[in-house]
Amino acid sequence: MLTAIAAALAGYLLGSVPFGLVLTRLAGYGDIRAIGSGNIGATNVLRTGNKPLAAATLLLDSGKGAIAALLALAAAGPEAALWAGGGAMLGHTFPVWLGFKGGKGVATALGVLLAVAWPVGTIACLTWLAMAFLFRISSLSALTALALAPVVAWFVAGTAVAALALFIAVLVAIRHEANIRRLLKGEEPRISLKTSA
Repeated sequence: MLTAIAAALAGYLLGSVPFGLVLTRLAGYGDIRAIGSGNIGATNVLRTGNKPLAAATLLLDSGKGAIAALLALAAAGPEAALWAGGGAMLGHTFPVWLGFKGGKGVATALGVLLAVAWPVGTIACLTWLAMAFLFRISSLSALTALALAPVVAWFVAGTAVAALALFIAVLVAIRHEANIRRLLKGEEPRISLKTSA
């Protein structure tokens, strides 16, 4: 239990690093929380008009989830990796440094899933891409991909990974509450290749 707690705490601390906020400030855009949706994730960073910056945020947010799980795996085994992955998700979505108001967790979730069970993470990524291509709605793509992940994990990675995937899916759905309301009303914005500052 002490190992699990330590792994979760380490994962939380790594996951709580707000890369979107840090990068946009370094790039001279100010506080990303004052732009667009106010979210610190890659989708909102893209609203600055800086695609490389958004791509860097995506890679770093997914990377911190993967690294948290992989470090715990190397140090204490597969079970610790699951705890660290869950901790990274909580760190990103509820970071102590930002008053527990963080991102929506999609990129970090995909990084965690790729690290703890790459087939599950790969299928989640492909599902996101397919849904984005068909419907061009980022939130719908993310919610669908992560809702399917526990089912996929149950069959290909076992109950422990399925439990983590379920935790992730629920957490991401909670953080997407406003998006879900807009989806039900048909008001959720679509993905556009055009960006503006």
